[in-house]
Amino acid sequence: MTIDGRADTDSGAALDVANPATGEVFAQVPQCDRQQLDEACAAAERAYRPWRADDAGRRRALSRMADVLERAATSLARMLTQEQGKPLAEARTEIARSALWLRYYADLDIPREVTSNDAGDRVEIVRRPLGVVAAIAPWNFPLLLAVRKIAPALRAGNTVVLKPSPYTPLTTLAFGALVRDDLPPGVLNIVSGPEPLGAWLVSHPVPRKVSFTGSTATGMKVAAAAATGLKHITLELGGNDPAIVLPDADPDHIADSLFWSAFRNNGQVCAAVKRVYAHERIQGRLLDALTARARAVRVGDGLDETTELGPLSNPPQLGRVHELVKDALAHGATAVTGGRPLHQPGYFFAPTILSAPPGALRIVDEEQFGPALPVVPYQDLEEAIFLANAGEYGLTASVWSSDGDRAAKAASALECGQVTVNAHATSICPSLPFGGHKRSGIGVENGPWGLHEFTGLQVLPCPAA
Repeated sequence: MTIDGRADTDSGAALDVANPATGEVFAQVPQCDRQQLDEACAAAERAYRPWRADDAGRRRALSRMADVLERAATSLARMLTQEQGKPLAEARTEIARSALWLRYYADLDIPREVTSNDAGDRVEIVRRPLGVVAAIAPWNFPLLLAVRKIAPALRAGNTVVLKPSPYTPLTTLAFGALVRDDLPPGVLNIVSGPEPLGAWLVSHPVPRKVSFTGSTATGMKVAAAAATGLKHITLELGGNDPAIVLPDADPDHIADSLFWSAFRNNGQVCAAVKRVYAHERIQGRLLDALTARARAVRVGDGLDETTELGPLSNPPQLGRVHELVKDALAHGATAVTGGRPLHQPGYFFAPTILSAPPGALRIVDEEQFGPALPVVPYQDLEEAIFLANAGEYGLTASVWSSDGDRAAKAASALECGQVTVNAHATSICPSLPFGGHKRSGIGVENGPWGLHEFTGLQVLPCPAA
């Protein structure tokens, strides 16, 4: 762990880390205890005031952190694949995008706004950091989603105590070790361990802001715990993201893009396509095209450079996907391909395409977060839009058509934070806001809007020109 700028391995217990491709434990990390968490929060609190005062130093530090990531990309990518399961190519991309986020915020200006009040006096409206940030990252993109919190929080002048998922702590802990010399002690603290560590961190009296990425169920608990201390919160939660395929779309033309929009990282992406609504005239052709891709994809250990889909990241997620697929098959869906775990070591599930009947199915109504995609027929566009908007989530969505204007008009009727046409979630980048409607979250990440989540407004008199 990284606490107050030093390595901390003095823990009374160790946490096992398993390789999802084999199911075997290959590493151990410390389990943070209450005293160590207190030390991390105290260190962050001490570091806060000098850190917030050094804008130029914050920019330089973020740039150096990006340099460190890029130099260590090869070893970090291998570690990431071993603990999370994704193919090496995707792990390398995650490291590169983490560096991209750090550079974006290193270069981002935070302007002051000059305005006038009713009396005609000129005032400045400035953004001030909040203090210590408690950050909790998930296991699907462990480093990137941690950096998406670290970069704007530090750029704004806050200090951070970060907890990675107990399933995937290694790469994040290694990142903390690599950047210790590039940050003043206490600015970035990274602690590891299972629950109740996250609950301790959220309810700790020192942090003034909580940034959490994970499931909606856990996010509700985080929000309730943060409310007892009136802490600011950003919650990036679940998504049950729909794709609507219009009858004029060419299934063969869109199949590759649509397939990988659903199956990248083995479907373990909050913004992945989770359900497809295909017009009944083309549903059969689309099922055939998606099935061909699913049957051709190479499933295996992510350390093998030929692997395209790795395992699910942990046993509970494998169990959830299997449960939802079995439920769908029991209630009228047909597995055109896949539909079962693979009989081999590790947490593998066959890439699954389901022909799903209209009506309630759990795998359509809930977030499966895995390699199983239901394709549901519809008769008219209004029906498809109604079905896409039904439910408690509203993260991303997409519309697929050969008529861009018609697709854009349909996209504007969808209730979610981001909509794309003939692609899915392709606008997730450092410079654009990302956040959900309904139970998909509170607040946004990325861009100046994401940085603003780590600040509070202050009105100051404007010096005379």
